Amino acid sequence: MAFVELSGVTKSFHKGATTITPLDDVSLTIEQGEFFVLLGPSGSGKTTLLHLLAGIDPPDRGQVVVGGKDIATLRAGPLADWRAEHVGYVFQQHHLVPVLTAWENVELPLFLFPLSTAERTKRVGFALRAVGLDDRADHYPRQLSGGQEQRVAIARAIVADPPLLLADEPTGNLDHDSAQSVLDLLARLHHERGKTIVMVTHDPNAAARGTRMVHLDKGRLHEEARR
Repeated sequence: MAFVELSGVTKSFHKGATTITPLDDVSLTIEQGEFFVLLGPSGSGKTTLLHLLAGIDPPDRGQVVVGGKDIATLRAGPLADWRAEHVGYVFQQHHLVPVLTAWENVELPLFLFPLSTAERTKRVGFALRAVGLDDRADHYPRQLSGGQEQRVAIARAIVADPPLLLADEPTGNLDHDSAQSVLDLLARLHHERGKTIVMVTHDPNAAARGTRMVHLDKGRLHEEARR
């Protein structure tokens, strides 16, 4: 069943007198439960596509439908509510709050929901156990390795149990062993939790973890055979 549908999507940016079009009349369908990988060189529009799926940026033209809802038609307030409930976003740079512990960083998104303290505690504990860091709950980011920081970021992304997980170069700043640990974790979330994952990368080894691979180049998508 289609979970993500892009239809005729175009997105441009202006730099002075120059117009850059990273996405040009793009149409794409991602099935529920897929581990979808988007490959492409720097500046090819991969992050732009993720921003459209998360409702961070609107398309200039076309439809972005996620879970049956055309998110480009939502106003700011309803869009923020929708994003909090439906999307987990993993950034390359972690974006952890340095003065908060791992537990507190993971807990942050839950304050957007009317949850009791007991329910927040249950969800944070589950998310940290899922990423293998329940023994680092009281550690600050500066006390964690790069791989551990990224796993905290993934725990934060999944703590509200969103159906869609977007990962933007999640292993780009990690050493080999830490990168493999993060990729193993994403694969488990896909297989065991049924998450629909869209991962952006330029690393063929990371891309091999997905079930479907598409190249983005000069604003157009070029799909490889499904596996």
